[in-house]
Amino acid sequence: MSKIQMTTPLVEMDGDEMTRILWKMIKEELILPYVDLKTEYYDLGLEHRNETNDQVTFDSAEATKKYGVAVKCATITPNAARMEEYDLKEMWKSPNGTIRAILDGTVFRAPITVKGITPTVSKWKKPITIARHAYGDVYKGVEIKVPGPGKAELVFTGEDGQEIRETIHDFDGPGIIQGMHNLDASIESFARSCFTYALDTKQDLWFATKDTISKKYDHNFKDIFQEIYDKEYAEKFEAAGIEYFYTLIDDAVARVMRSEGGFIWACKNYDGDVMSDMISSAFGSLAMMTSVLVSPQGYYEYEAAHGTVQRHYYKHLKGEETSTNSVATIFAWTGALRKRGELDGNQELMDFADRLEKATLDTIESGTMTKDLALITTLENVNAVNSEGFIKAIAERL
Repeated sequence: MSKIQMTTPLVEMDGDEMTRILWKMIKEELILPYVDLKTEYYDLGLEHRNETNDQVTFDSAEATKKYGVAVKCATITPNAARMEEYDLKEMWKSPNGTIRAILDGTVFRAPITVKGITPTVSKWKKPITIARHAYGDVYKGVEIKVPGPGKAELVFTGEDGQEIRETIHDFDGPGIIQGMHNLDASIESFARSCFTYALDTKQDLWFATKDTISKKYDHNFKDIFQEIYDKEYAEKFEAAGIEYFYTLIDDAVARVMRSEGGFIWACKNYDGDVMSDMISSAFGSLAMMTSVLVSPQGYYEYEAAHGTVQRHYYKHLKGEETSTNSVATIFAWTGALRKRGELDGNQELMDFADRLEKATLDTIESGTMTKDLALITTLENVNAVNSEGFIKAIAERL
């Protein structure tokens, strides 16, 4: 059988731990037999990031700008324990945060729904898409451990010499401080990405912050969204029969639980990080969620919306059997291949991505699935298989 040809490479970003193991299996079993795969490869495994002083992460983001489409494996963001475990030169920042900041896009995450997996929230009938701002906030934060009594101030010094100064706190003992920022230009890109995606998918758009408490930081998000909507999108939304809706973040959480789904929920960076995990878990599994970073310049980066499955990796190293759900990682590949095909006018590649997704979902609906899904499915007589067995079952169906 002749393989499907590619004209433009994908940017391939390899990752860490169990997802790195799955990454190799997915390529060998599900993609390489059918596609003459062209990628520009970057090893974002923690050891290689450490060797290159994290330059490889920056290089992979620049390559994404060059080629337009990337697919990324889950990676470790090191903490103190990881620093010791991997003998790191320093506690390198989140690769996702670095890449998102360079590409300045919005992350859209949506649950992968499948027959036999019922959402935990009984009212949810349709997928809920989380639109996560991909710049700033705590992910670009600067932190200080306060050693003792003293005065903490927030100071801005303009290029013209103007100084703005606010007292954060008069400390009478040890504590902590965090400074975070955002950019109007990035918030504007976030807003336009969300409004455009809502029109493309014909879904209502919700946006929520805590502007009653954060009267400058969060309120700025609210104002920018409203200004752009009124000037550029209000008539388009009305013509499409969809709605833009703003509320406080706590009200949004309550409303989401009572809704039937089928809308986009735009969130600031940290809110989106947390809420996307809640949505994916409530719809079935953290491993059943798509994630794509879309930049206003037309760059796309597809990834799984979960971590590196550390516990399973340690079992794998001991030679023990694992049953790790690879669906989100498979869908990262299919999303990237489909977009590459779309941009290159390669219908064969787009059709292959569709077939691989269908084979994956059909495998689950036939009763063959990983243990995490077997524990929650309403299907009877299921066959819970190990990590490799699940991928091989998809390969047989494909």
